[in-house]
Amino acid sequence: MANRIVVDPVTRIEGHLRIEAEIKDGKIVDAYSSSTMVRGLENIVKGRDPRDVWAFVQRTCGVCTTVHAISSVRAVEDALGIAIPPNAEMVRNIMEGALYMHDHAVHFYHLHALDWVDVVNALSADPVETSKIAQSISNWPKSSPGYFSDIQKRIQKFVESGQLGIFANGYWGHPQMKLPAAVNLLGVAHYLEALEWQKEIVKVHTILGGKNPHPNYLVGGMACAINEDSTGGLNAERLAHVGKLLKEGKNFIEQVYIPDLLAIASFYKDWGAIGKGVGNYMSYGDFPVNGYGDPSSFKFPQGVILNRDLSKVHDVDHRNGDIEEFVNNSWYDNYKEGADTGRHPWEGETNIKYSGPQPPYEHLDVEQKYSFVKTPRWKGQAMEVGPLSRLLVGYGRGNKEIQDAVNGALSHLDVPVDALFSTLGRTAARGIESQLVANWTMEFYDQLMLNIKNGDTRMANMEMWDPAKWPAETKGVGFTEAPRGGLAHWIKIKDGKTENYQQVVPTTWNASPRDPKGQLSAYESALIGTPVADPELPLEIIRTVHSFDPCLACAVHLYDEHGNHISKVSNVGSCEV
Repeated sequence: MANRIVVDPVTRIEGHLRIEAEIKDGKIVDAYSSSTMVRGLENIVKGRDPRDVWAFVQRTCGVCTTVHAISSVRAVEDALGIAIPPNAEMVRNIMEGALYMHDHAVHFYHLHALDWVDVVNALSADPVETSKIAQSISNWPKSSPGYFSDIQKRIQKFVESGQLGIFANGYWGHPQMKLPAAVNLLGVAHYLEALEWQKEIVKVHTILGGKNPHPNYLVGGMACAINEDSTGGLNAERLAHVGKLLKEGKNFIEQVYIPDLLAIASFYKDWGAIGKGVGNYMSYGDFPVNGYGDPSSFKFPQGVILNRDLSKVHDVDHRNGDIEEFVNNSWYDNYKEGADTGRHPWEGETNIKYSGPQPPYEHLDVEQKYSFVKTPRWKGQAMEVGPLSRLLVGYGRGNKEIQDAVNGALSHLDVPVDALFSTLGRTAARGIESQLVANWTMEFYDQLMLNIKNGDTRMANMEMWDPAKWPAETKGVGFTEAPRGGLAHWIKIKDGKTENYQQVVPTTWNASPRDPKGQLSAYESALIGTPVADPELPLEIIRTVHSFDPCLACAVHLYDEHGNHISKVSNVGSCEV
Protein backbone atom coordinates (compact mmCIF):
# COMPACT_ATOMS: atom_id res chain seq x y z
CA MET A 1 0.00 0.00 0.00
CA ALA A 2 1.29 3.45 -0.91
CA ASN A 3 2.13 5.97 1.81
CA ARG A 4 0.99 9.51 1.04
CA ILE A 5 3.20 12.33 2.28
CA VAL A 6 2.60 16.07 2.15
CA VAL A 7 5.08 18.84 1.43
CA ASP A 8 3.39 22.10 2.31
CA PRO A 9 4.57 24.74 1.87
CA VAL A 10 7.21 24.14 -0.76
CA THR A 11 9.63 26.94 0.08
CA ARG A 12 12.24 28.84 -1.96
CA ILE A 13 9.60 29.55 -4.61
CA GLU A 14 7.16 32.37 -5.39
CA GLY A 15 3.70 31.74 -3.97
CA HIS A 16 2.07 28.81 -2.18
CA LEU A 17 2.51 25.26 -3.46
CA ARG A 18 1.46 21.98 -1.88
CA ILE A 19 2.67 18.61 -3.15
CA GLU A 20 1.05 15.34 -2.10
CA ALA A 21 3.00 12.26 -3.18
CA GLU A 22 2.25 8.58 -2.82
CA ILE A 23 5.33 6.46 -2.15
CA LYS A 24 5.57 2.71 -2.56
CA ASP A 25 8.73 0.62 -2.31
CA GLY A 26 10.85 3.76 -2.04
CA LYS A 27 9.53 5.47 -5.20
CA ILE A 28 6.79 7.94 -5.98
CA VAL A 29 3.89 6.21 -7.75
CA ASP A 30 1.49 9.16 -7.88
CA ALA A 31 1.61 12.88 -7.17
CA TYR A 32 -0.72 15.88 -6.90
CA SER A 33 0.22 19.53 -7.29
CA SER A 34 -2.02 22.10 -5.61
CA SER A 35 -1.83 25.86 -5.41
CA THR A 36 -3.54 27.19 -2.31
CA MET A 37 -3.74 30.83 -3.44
CA VAL A 38 -6.21 32.44 -5.83
CA ARG A 39 -5.81 35.10 -8.51
CA GLY A 40 -8.20 37.86 -9.51
CA LEU A 41 -6.12 40.21 -11.67
CA GLU A 42 -8.02 39.30 -14.82
CA ASN A 43 -11.17 40.63 -13.20
CA ILE A 44 -9.46 43.73 -11.82
CA VAL A 45 -8.48 45.05 -15.27
CA LYS A 46 -11.92 44.63 -16.87
CA GLY A 47 -13.31 47.99 -17.90
CA ARG A 48 -9.94 49.73 -17.68
CA ASP A 49 -8.01 51.58 -20.38
CA PRO A 50 -5.99 48.95 -22.30
CA ARG A 51 -3.02 51.33 -22.35
CA ASP A 52 -2.86 51.12 -18.54
CA VAL A 53 -3.36 47.38 -18.10
CA TRP A 54 0.37 46.55 -18.24
CA ALA A 55 0.91 48.47 -14.97
CA PHE A 56 -1.67 46.32 -13.19
CA VAL A 57 -0.79 42.91 -14.57
CA GLN A 58 2.95 43.52 -14.15
CA ARG A 59 2.20 43.19 -10.41
CA THR A 60 1.26 39.60 -11.10
CA CYS A 61 4.68 38.77 -9.69
CA GLY A 62 7.52 40.40 -7.79
CA VAL A 63 10.18 38.21 -9.40
CA CYS A 64 9.16 38.27 -13.07
CA THR A 65 9.28 42.05 -12.88
CA THR A 66 9.10 42.77 -16.58
CA VAL A 67 7.66 39.91 -18.65
CA HIS A 68 4.00 40.47 -17.72
CA ALA A 69 4.31 44.09 -18.80
CA ILE A 70 5.89 43.04 -22.11
CA SER A 71 3.14 40.49 -22.75
CA SER A 72 0.46 43.07 -21.94
CA VAL A 73 1.77 45.86 -24.17
CA ARG A 74 2.34 43.34 -26.96
CA ALA A 75 -1.27 42.15 -26.62
CA VAL A 76 -2.60 45.70 -26.97
CA GLU A 77 -0.19 46.48 -29.82
CA ASP A 78 -1.30 43.30 -31.55
CA ALA A 79 -4.95 44.28 -31.18
CA LEU A 80 -4.32 47.79 -32.57
CA GLY A 81 -1.81 46.85 -35.28
CA ILE A 82 1.08 48.82 -33.77
CA ALA A 83 4.67 48.11 -34.82
CA ILE A 84 7.18 49.57 -32.38
CA PRO A 85 10.48 51.24 -33.44
CA PRO A 86 13.68 49.14 -33.56
CA ASN A 87 15.18 51.00 -30.60
CA ALA A 88 12.21 50.15 -28.39
CA GLU A 89 12.53 46.51 -29.45
CA MET A 90 16.21 46.49 -28.49
CA VAL A 91 15.52 48.16 -25.13
CA ARG A 92 12.80 45.62 -24.34
CA ASN A 93 15.17 42.82 -25.31
CA ILE A 94 17.95 44.27 -23.14
CA MET A 95 15.64 44.56 -20.14
CA GLU A 96 14.33 41.05 -20.63
CA GLY A 97 17.86 39.75 -21.11
CA ALA A 98 18.95 41.39 -17.86
CA LEU A 99 15.99 39.72 -16.15
CA TYR A 100 17.09 36.31 -17.47
CA MET A 101 20.62 36.83 -16.21
CA HIS A 102 19.39 37.91 -12.79
CA ASP A 103 16.55 35.41 -12.47
CA HIS A 104 18.48 32.31 -13.53
CA ALA A 105 21.50 33.05 -11.35
CA VAL A 106 19.28 33.79 -8.34
CA HIS A 107 17.37 30.56 -8.95
CA PHE A 108 20.52 28.47 -9.22
CA TYR A 109 22.22 29.86 -6.11
CA HIS A 110 19.45 30.99 -3.81
CA LEU A 111 16.47 28.77 -4.66
CA HIS A 112 17.90 25.51 -6.01
CA ALA A 113 21.60 25.11 -5.11
CA LEU A 114 20.86 24.25 -1.49
CA ASP A 115 19.08 21.11 -2.76
CA TRP A 116 22.52 19.89 -3.86
CA VAL A 117 25.05 21.80 -1.70
CA ASP A 118 25.48 20.83 1.96
CA VAL A 119 26.24 24.08 3.79
CA VAL A 120 27.21 22.53 7.11
CA ASN A 121 29.51 20.02 5.42
CA ALA A 122 31.47 22.96 3.98
CA LEU A 123 32.89 23.50 7.48
CA SER A 124 35.01 20.38 7.08
CA ALA A 125 36.53 21.55 3.77
CA ASP A 126 40.17 22.40 3.25
CA PRO A 127 40.21 25.96 1.84
CA VAL A 128 43.40 25.15 -0.07
CA GLU A 129 41.66 22.31 -1.88
CA THR A 130 38.65 24.53 -2.63
CA SER A 131 41.01 27.15 -4.04
CA LYS A 132 42.64 24.59 -6.33
CA ILE A 133 39.24 23.47 -7.63
CA ALA A 134 38.08 27.05 -8.18
CA GLN A 135 41.21 28.00 -10.11
CA SER A 136 41.00 24.84 -12.22
CA ILE A 137 37.50 25.63 -13.51
CA SER A 138 37.52 29.43 -13.78
CA ASN A 139 39.60 32.60 -13.90
CA TRP A 140 37.38 34.30 -11.32
CA PRO A 141 39.70 36.43 -9.14
CA LYS A 142 38.15 35.56 -5.77
CA SER A 143 39.70 32.12 -5.48
CA SER A 144 42.54 32.27 -2.95
CA PRO A 145 42.78 29.91 0.06
CA GLY A 146 42.46 32.92 2.34
CA TYR A 147 39.20 33.98 0.69
CA PHE A 148 37.62 30.57 1.16
CA SER A 149 38.97 30.38 4.72
CA ASP A 150 37.19 33.64 5.53
CA ILE A 151 33.94 32.28 4.06
CA GLN A 152 34.30 29.18 6.19
CA LYS A 153 34.71 31.31 9.32
CA ARG A 154 31.50 33.19 8.48
CA ILE A 155 29.59 29.92 8.22
CA GLN A 156 31.16 28.70 11.46
CA LYS A 157 29.74 31.72 13.29
CA PHE A 158 26.26 30.82 12.06
CA VAL A 159 26.62 27.24 13.26
CA GLU A 160 28.15 28.08 16.64
CA SER A 161 25.38 30.59 17.34
CA GLY A 162 22.82 27.83 16.93
CA GLN A 163 21.07 29.89 14.28
CA LEU A 164 21.97 29.19 10.68
CA GLY A 165 20.19 32.32 9.49
CA ILE A 166 19.65 32.15 5.73
CA PHE A 167 20.92 28.54 5.80
CA ALA A 168 18.43 27.26 8.38
CA ASN A 169 16.10 24.27 7.83
CA GLY A 170 18.16 22.61 5.11
CA TYR A 171 18.70 18.91 4.45
CA TRP A 172 22.25 19.00 5.79
CA GLY A 173 23.69 15.51 6.09
CA HIS A 174 21.01 13.92 3.91
CA PRO A 175 22.30 10.74 2.19
CA GLN A 176 21.48 12.24 -1.20
CA MET A 177 23.99 15.07 -0.63
CA LYS A 178 27.00 13.86 -2.64
CA LEU A 179 29.35 16.82 -3.05
CA PRO A 180 32.84 16.72 -1.51
CA ALA A 181 33.33 19.25 1.27
CA ALA A 182 35.61 21.40 -0.90
CA VAL A 183 32.90 21.78 -3.58
CA ASN A 184 30.30 22.52 -0.91
CA LEU A 185 32.48 25.38 0.33
CA LEU A 186 32.82 26.67 -3.24
CA GLY A 187 29.05 26.63 -3.67
CA VAL A 188 28.42 28.49 -0.41
CA ALA A 189 31.02 31.15 -1.25
CA HIS A 190 29.40 31.83 -4.61
CA TYR A 191 25.93 31.80 -3.04
CA LEU A 192 27.06 34.79 -1.00
CA GLU A 193 28.75 36.47 -3.98
CA ALA A 194 25.60 36.07 -6.06
CA LEU A 195 23.66 37.94 -3.37
CA GLU A 196 25.92 40.93 -3.97
CA TRP A 197 26.05 40.68 -7.79
CA GLN A 198 22.28 40.44 -8.25
CA LYS A 199 21.90 43.91 -6.75
CA GLU A 200 23.92 45.34 -9.65
CA ILE A 201 22.36 43.75 -12.73
CA VAL A 202 18.87 45.02 -11.81
CA LYS A 203 20.16 48.57 -12.28
CA VAL A 204 19.67 47.99 -16.03
CA HIS A 205 15.92 48.12 -15.36
CA THR A 206 16.31 51.24 -13.27
CA ILE A 207 18.16 53.08 -16.04
CA LEU A 208 16.00 51.95 -18.95
CA GLY A 209 12.68 51.55 -17.14
CA GLY A 210 12.89 54.09 -14.35
CA LYS A 211 12.84 51.60 -11.45
CA ASN A 212 13.09 48.01 -10.29
CA PRO A 213 11.03 46.03 -9.60
CA HIS A 214 8.25 46.76 -12.06
CA PRO A 215 9.97 49.08 -14.55
CA ASN A 216 7.92 51.29 -16.87
CA TYR A 217 6.65 50.22 -20.29
CA LEU A 218 4.56 51.93 -22.95
CA VAL A 219 2.04 50.76 -25.53
CA GLY A 220 3.80 51.69 -28.76
CA GLY A 221 7.38 51.40 -27.50
CA MET A 222 9.29 52.57 -24.44
CA ALA A 223 9.06 55.72 -22.33
CA CYS A 224 12.83 56.30 -22.06
CA ALA A 225 13.75 59.09 -24.47
CA ILE A 226 17.20 59.04 -26.04
CA ASN A 227 19.11 62.29 -25.62
CA GLU A 228 22.84 61.79 -25.31
CA ASP A 229 23.42 65.38 -24.14
CA SER A 230 20.58 65.71 -21.61
CA THR A 231 20.61 64.84 -17.92
CA GLY A 232 16.95 63.87 -18.11
CA GLY A 233 17.04 61.20 -20.81
CA LEU A 234 19.11 58.24 -21.91
CA ASN A 235 22.37 60.11 -22.28
CA ALA A 236 25.80 58.78 -23.17
CA GLU A 237 26.79 58.23 -19.54
CA ARG A 238 23.71 56.17 -18.70
CA LEU A 239 23.95 54.11 -21.87
CA ALA A 240 27.60 53.40 -21.13
CA HIS A 241 26.69 52.28 -17.62
CA VAL A 242 24.12 49.86 -19.06
CA GLY A 243 26.86 48.38 -21.24
CA LYS A 244 29.15 48.03 -18.21
CA LEU A 245 26.48 46.25 -16.16
CA LEU A 246 25.72 43.83 -19.00
CA LYS A 247 29.41 42.98 -19.43
CA GLU A 248 29.79 42.38 -15.69
CA GLY A 249 26.72 40.15 -15.74
CA LYS A 250 28.05 38.18 -18.70
CA ASN A 251 31.35 37.73 -16.88
CA PHE A 252 29.66 36.51 -13.69
CA ILE A 253 27.66 33.94 -15.65
CA GLU A 254 30.67 32.71 -17.59
CA GLN A 255 33.19 32.73 -14.73
CA VAL A 256 31.03 31.74 -11.75
CA TYR A 257 27.60 30.34 -12.63
CA ILE A 258 28.51 28.03 -15.52
CA PRO A 259 31.68 26.55 -13.90
CA ASP A 260 29.75 25.93 -10.66
CA LEU A 261 26.83 24.35 -12.53
CA LEU A 262 29.09 21.93 -14.41
CA ALA A 263 31.14 21.12 -11.32
CA ILE A 264 28.08 20.32 -9.21
CA ALA A 265 26.26 18.47 -12.00
CA SER A 266 29.25 16.13 -12.48
CA PHE A 267 28.49 14.61 -9.05
CA TYR A 268 24.79 14.14 -9.76
CA LYS A 269 24.72 12.50 -13.18
CA ASP A 270 22.23 9.92 -11.88
CA TRP A 271 19.67 12.72 -11.83
CA GLY A 272 19.87 12.69 -15.61
CA ALA A 273 17.46 9.75 -15.42
CA ILE A 274 15.06 11.19 -12.81
CA GLY A 275 12.18 13.62 -13.32
CA LYS A 276 11.49 13.03 -17.00
CA GLY A 277 7.97 14.45 -16.99
CA VAL A 278 5.34 14.63 -19.73
CA GLY A 279 7.78 14.52 -22.66
CA ASN A 280 6.00 17.35 -24.52
CA TYR A 281 7.80 20.69 -24.74
CA MET A 282 6.54 24.07 -25.92
CA SER A 283 8.27 27.38 -26.65
CA TYR A 284 6.42 30.53 -27.73
CA GLY A 285 9.68 32.05 -28.93
CA ASP A 286 11.11 35.42 -27.96
CA PHE A 287 13.82 38.08 -28.36
CA PRO A 288 12.73 39.45 -31.77
CA VAL A 289 15.38 41.15 -33.88
CA ASN A 290 13.09 42.09 -36.79
CA GLY A 291 9.92 42.98 -34.93
CA TYR A 292 7.41 41.00 -32.89
CA GLY A 293 5.46 40.30 -36.09
CA ASP A 294 8.30 38.18 -37.50
CA PRO A 295 8.69 35.08 -35.28
CA SER A 296 11.26 33.66 -37.71
CA SER A 297 13.65 36.34 -36.42
CA PHE A 298 13.31 35.34 -32.77
CA LYS A 299 16.47 34.26 -30.96
CA PHE A 300 14.41 31.59 -29.17
CA PRO A 301 12.41 29.78 -31.89
CA GLN A 302 8.73 28.89 -31.59
CA GLY A 303 7.51 25.32 -31.58
CA VAL A 304 6.20 22.20 -29.88
CA ILE A 305 7.95 18.86 -29.47
CA LEU A 306 5.86 15.78 -28.74
CA ASN A 307 7.02 12.57 -27.08
CA ARG A 308 10.65 13.78 -26.91
CA ASP A 309 10.91 13.51 -30.71
CA LEU A 310 13.39 16.24 -31.69
CA SER A 311 13.12 15.32 -35.37
CA LYS A 312 9.76 17.06 -35.74
CA VAL A 313 8.81 20.48 -34.37
CA HIS A 314 5.16 21.55 -34.58
CA ASP A 315 4.05 25.17 -34.99
CA VAL A 316 2.34 27.21 -32.27
CA ASP A 317 -0.70 29.37 -32.99
CA HIS A 318 -2.13 31.49 -30.17
CA ARG A 319 -5.16 32.63 -32.16
CA ASN A 320 -6.96 29.43 -33.09
CA GLY A 321 -8.36 26.83 -30.71
CA ASP A 322 -5.09 24.97 -30.11
CA ILE A 323 -4.69 26.40 -26.61
CA GLU A 324 -7.51 25.83 -24.13
CA GLU A 325 -7.89 26.06 -20.37
CA PHE A 326 -9.90 23.59 -18.30
CA VAL A 327 -11.30 24.04 -14.78
CA ASN A 328 -12.50 20.48 -14.11
CA ASN A 329 -10.02 20.09 -11.23
CA SER A 330 -9.68 23.77 -10.31
CA TRP A 331 -11.55 25.80 -7.69
CA TYR A 332 -13.59 27.87 -10.16
CA ASP A 333 -17.14 27.74 -11.44
CA ASN A 334 -17.50 25.25 -14.25
CA TYR A 335 -18.00 26.68 -17.73
CA LYS A 336 -21.59 26.64 -18.87
CA GLU A 337 -20.60 24.04 -21.46
CA GLY A 338 -19.55 21.71 -18.63
CA ALA A 339 -16.56 20.83 -16.46
CA ASP A 340 -14.93 18.72 -19.17
CA THR A 341 -14.98 21.49 -21.77
CA GLY A 342 -12.00 23.76 -22.38
CA ARG A 343 -12.02 27.38 -23.43
CA HIS A 344 -9.66 29.46 -25.51
CA PRO A 345 -8.33 32.33 -23.35
CA TRP A 346 -10.14 35.00 -25.40
CA GLU A 347 -13.34 33.40 -24.09
CA GLY A 348 -11.92 32.56 -20.68
CA GLU A 349 -13.53 33.19 -17.30
CA THR A 350 -12.10 33.62 -13.81
CA ASN A 351 -15.04 32.93 -11.49
CA ILE A 352 -13.59 31.72 -8.21
CA LYS A 353 -15.45 29.03 -6.25
CA TYR A 354 -13.55 27.20 -3.53
CA SER A 355 -14.98 23.71 -2.96
CA GLY A 356 -12.07 21.99 -1.26
CA PRO A 357 -11.84 20.63 2.29
CA GLN A 358 -12.08 23.06 5.19
CA PRO A 359 -8.76 23.56 6.95
CA PRO A 360 -7.06 22.15 8.83
CA TYR A 361 -7.02 18.91 6.89
CA GLU A 362 -4.59 16.06 6.39
CA HIS A 363 -4.97 15.43 2.67
CA LEU A 364 -6.64 16.92 -0.38
CA ASP A 365 -9.66 15.18 -1.83
CA VAL A 366 -8.05 14.56 -5.21
CA GLU A 367 -11.19 12.89 -6.52
CA GLN A 368 -12.66 16.40 -6.55
CA LYS A 369 -11.23 19.79 -7.52
CA TYR A 370 -7.91 20.35 -5.74
CA SER A 371 -6.09 23.50 -6.92
CA PHE A 372 -6.51 27.19 -7.74
CA VAL A 373 -4.40 26.69 -10.89
CA LYS A 374 -6.34 26.11 -14.09
CA THR A 375 -5.31 23.39 -16.55
CA PRO A 376 -4.11 24.59 -19.98
CA ARG A 377 -3.62 22.21 -22.89
CA TRP A 378 -2.21 22.50 -26.42
CA LYS A 379 -4.30 20.43 -28.84
CA GLY A 380 -5.39 18.40 -25.83
CA GLN A 381 -1.80 17.65 -24.77
CA ALA A 382 -0.06 18.51 -21.50
CA MET A 383 3.04 20.66 -22.08
CA GLU A 384 6.20 21.47 -20.20
CA VAL A 385 7.48 25.02 -20.64
CA GLY A 386 10.71 26.65 -19.49
CA PRO A 387 14.45 26.70 -20.28
CA LEU A 388 14.59 23.04 -21.23
CA SER A 389 11.67 23.44 -23.63
CA ARG A 390 13.27 26.48 -25.26
CA LEU A 391 16.57 24.71 -25.83
CA LEU A 392 14.93 21.52 -27.11
CA VAL A 393 12.74 23.44 -29.58
CA GLY A 394 15.75 25.47 -30.71
CA TYR A 395 17.76 22.27 -31.06
CA GLY A 396 14.99 20.63 -33.06
CA ARG A 397 14.62 23.71 -35.27
CA GLY A 398 18.29 23.39 -36.22
CA ASN A 399 19.49 26.55 -34.47
CA LYS A 400 23.25 26.04 -34.60
CA GLU A 401 24.03 28.41 -31.73
CA ILE A 402 21.69 26.51 -29.42
CA GLN A 403 22.85 23.12 -30.71
CA ASP A 404 26.50 23.98 -30.07
CA ALA A 405 25.75 25.18 -26.54
CA VAL A 406 23.76 22.06 -25.66
CA ASN A 407 26.25 19.66 -27.26
CA GLY A 408 29.11 21.37 -25.43
CA ALA A 409 27.45 20.87 -22.04
CA LEU A 410 26.59 17.23 -22.80
CA SER A 411 30.16 16.58 -23.88
CA HIS A 412 31.62 18.26 -20.80
CA LEU A 413 29.47 16.15 -18.48
CA ASP A 414 29.88 13.04 -20.65
CA VAL A 415 26.15 12.26 -20.58
CA PRO A 416 23.81 11.21 -23.43
CA VAL A 417 21.15 13.41 -25.02
CA ASP A 418 18.48 11.54 -23.04
CA ALA A 419 19.89 13.15 -19.87
CA LEU A 420 18.28 16.41 -21.00
CA PHE A 421 14.84 14.97 -20.26
CA SER A 422 15.28 15.10 -16.51
CA THR A 423 15.66 17.12 -13.34
CA LEU A 424 19.35 17.52 -14.13
CA GLY A 425 18.50 18.53 -17.70
CA ARG A 426 16.18 21.34 -16.56
CA THR A 427 18.79 22.68 -14.17
CA ALA A 428 21.54 22.52 -16.79
CA ALA A 429 19.30 24.10 -19.47
CA ARG A 430 18.77 27.14 -17.27
CA GLY A 431 22.51 27.72 -17.10
CA ILE A 432 23.13 27.04 -20.78
CA GLU A 433 20.53 29.55 -21.87
CA SER A 434 21.82 32.11 -19.37
CA GLN A 435 25.09 32.11 -21.28
CA LEU A 436 23.26 32.37 -24.61
CA VAL A 437 21.10 35.25 -23.40
CA ALA A 438 24.10 37.08 -21.92
CA ASN A 439 25.70 37.02 -25.38
CA TRP A 440 22.51 38.05 -27.15
CA THR A 441 21.92 40.92 -24.74
CA MET A 442 25.30 42.37 -25.68
CA GLU A 443 24.23 42.09 -29.33
CA PHE A 444 21.01 43.99 -28.55
CA TYR A 445 23.01 46.67 -26.76
CA ASP A 446 25.46 47.01 -29.65
CA GLN A 447 22.56 47.28 -32.13
CA LEU A 448 20.92 49.98 -30.02
CA MET A 449 24.14 51.98 -29.87
CA LEU A 450 24.61 51.57 -33.65
CA ASN A 451 21.08 52.83 -34.30
CA ILE A 452 21.73 55.89 -32.17
CA LYS A 453 25.07 56.50 -33.87
CA ASN A 454 23.29 56.40 -37.23
CA GLY A 455 20.84 59.06 -36.06
CA ASP A 456 17.81 56.93 -35.19
CA THR A 457 16.53 58.00 -31.77
CA ARG A 458 12.90 56.88 -32.17
CA MET A 459 11.59 55.09 -29.09
CA ALA A 460 7.82 55.04 -29.59
CA ASN A 461 5.16 54.82 -32.29
CA MET A 462 2.23 56.94 -31.11
CA GLU A 463 0.11 56.83 -34.29
CA MET A 464 -2.60 54.71 -32.61
CA TRP A 465 -2.39 56.22 -29.13
CA ASP A 466 -5.69 58.08 -29.45
CA PRO A 467 -8.65 55.71 -28.74
CA ALA A 468 -10.68 57.65 -31.29
CA LYS A 469 -8.64 55.84 -33.94
CA TRP A 470 -9.36 52.38 -32.54
CA PRO A 471 -11.96 50.00 -34.00
CA ALA A 472 -15.10 49.55 -31.92
CA GLU A 473 -14.08 45.98 -31.13
CA THR A 474 -10.73 44.25 -31.47
CA LYS A 475 -8.61 41.63 -29.76
CA GLY A 476 -4.95 40.72 -29.47
CA VAL A 477 -2.46 38.34 -27.92
CA GLY A 478 0.94 39.13 -26.48
CA PHE A 479 3.35 36.30 -25.82
CA THR A 480 6.77 36.19 -24.21
CA GLU A 481 9.25 33.61 -23.07
CA ALA A 482 9.49 34.42 -19.37
CA PRO A 483 12.47 32.86 -17.57
CA ARG A 484 10.12 30.12 -16.34
CA GLY A 485 8.58 29.47 -19.77
CA GLY A 486 5.91 30.44 -22.26
CA LEU A 487 3.74 33.34 -21.08
CA ALA A 488 0.80 34.85 -22.98
CA HIS A 489 -1.83 37.51 -22.31
CA TRP A 490 -5.05 37.70 -24.33
CA ILE A 491 -7.13 40.90 -24.45
CA LYS A 492 -10.50 41.83 -25.93
CA ILE A 493 -11.15 45.55 -26.36
CA LYS A 494 -14.60 47.08 -26.81
CA ASP A 495 -15.43 50.79 -27.03
CA GLY A 496 -11.94 51.71 -25.87
CA LYS A 497 -12.07 49.59 -22.71
CA THR A 498 -10.82 46.15 -21.69
CA GLU A 499 -13.74 43.78 -22.15
CA ASN A 500 -11.93 40.56 -21.21
CA TYR A 501 -8.40 39.68 -20.16
CA GLN A 502 -6.74 36.33 -19.51
CA GLN A 503 -3.21 35.29 -18.58
CA VAL A 504 -1.80 31.80 -19.05
CA VAL A 505 1.56 31.79 -17.32
CA PRO A 506 4.42 29.25 -17.29
CA THR A 507 3.53 27.79 -13.91
CA THR A 508 -0.08 27.40 -15.04
CA TRP A 509 1.23 24.99 -17.68
CA ASN A 510 3.63 23.19 -15.37
CA ALA A 511 1.80 23.12 -12.02
CA SER A 512 -1.77 22.52 -13.16
CA PRO A 513 -3.94 19.64 -11.93
CA ARG A 514 -5.13 16.77 -14.09
CA ASP A 515 -7.30 17.47 -17.14
CA PRO A 516 -10.65 15.77 -17.96
CA LYS A 517 -8.76 12.88 -19.60
CA GLY A 518 -6.78 12.28 -16.42
CA GLN A 519 -3.53 13.46 -18.03
CA LEU A 520 -0.93 14.69 -15.55
CA SER A 521 0.78 18.03 -16.01
CA ALA A 522 4.52 18.63 -15.76
CA TYR A 523 5.09 18.71 -11.99
CA GLU A 524 2.92 15.70 -11.24
CA SER A 525 4.32 13.68 -14.13
CA ALA A 526 7.96 14.51 -13.37
CA LEU A 527 7.63 13.22 -9.80
CA ILE A 528 6.43 9.77 -10.85
CA GLY A 529 9.24 7.23 -10.39
CA THR A 530 11.37 9.55 -8.24
CA PRO A 531 13.20 7.61 -5.51
CA VAL A 532 12.70 8.92 -1.96
CA ALA A 533 15.26 7.69 0.57
CA ASP A 534 13.45 9.05 3.63
CA PRO A 535 9.76 10.07 3.44
CA GLU A 536 10.30 12.27 6.51
CA LEU A 537 13.00 14.21 4.62
CA PRO A 538 11.75 14.24 0.99
CA LEU A 539 14.67 16.15 -0.52
CA GLU A 540 14.18 14.34 -3.83
CA ILE A 541 10.71 15.84 -4.27
CA ILE A 542 12.06 19.32 -3.67
CA ARG A 543 14.87 18.84 -6.21
CA THR A 544 12.53 17.99 -9.05
CA VAL A 545 9.93 20.63 -8.19
CA HIS A 546 12.63 23.30 -7.84
CA SER A 547 14.08 22.32 -11.23
CA PHE A 548 11.01 24.02 -12.76
CA ASP A 549 11.55 27.20 -10.68
CA PRO A 550 7.89 27.43 -9.57
CA CYS A 551 6.10 30.77 -9.50
CA LEU A 552 2.67 30.21 -8.03
CA ALA A 553 2.43 33.96 -7.47
CA CYS A 554 2.12 34.21 -11.25
CA ALA A 555 -0.28 31.31 -11.55
CA VAL A 556 -2.65 32.55 -8.82
CA HIS A 557 -3.31 35.69 -6.73
CA LEU A 558 -5.01 36.51 -3.47
CA TYR A 559 -6.66 39.93 -3.59
CA ASP A 560 -9.55 41.66 -5.30
CA GLU A 561 -9.54 45.25 -6.61
CA HIS A 562 -10.32 46.56 -3.10
CA GLY A 563 -7.41 44.74 -1.48
CA ASN A 564 -9.71 42.22 0.20
CA HIS A 565 -9.22 38.47 0.42
CA ILE A 566 -11.38 36.73 -2.15
CA SER A 567 -10.66 33.36 -0.58
CA LYS A 568 -8.40 32.30 2.23
CA VAL A 569 -7.05 28.79 2.65
CA SER A 570 -4.65 27.80 5.44
CA ASN A 571 -3.17 24.37 4.87
CA VAL A 572 -1.30 22.30 7.41
CA GLY A 573 0.88 19.54 5.99
CA SER A 574 2.67 16.64 7.61
CA CYS A 575 6.03 17.79 6.35
CA GLU A 576 7.32 21.34 6.12
CA VAL A 577 10.31 21.98 3.90
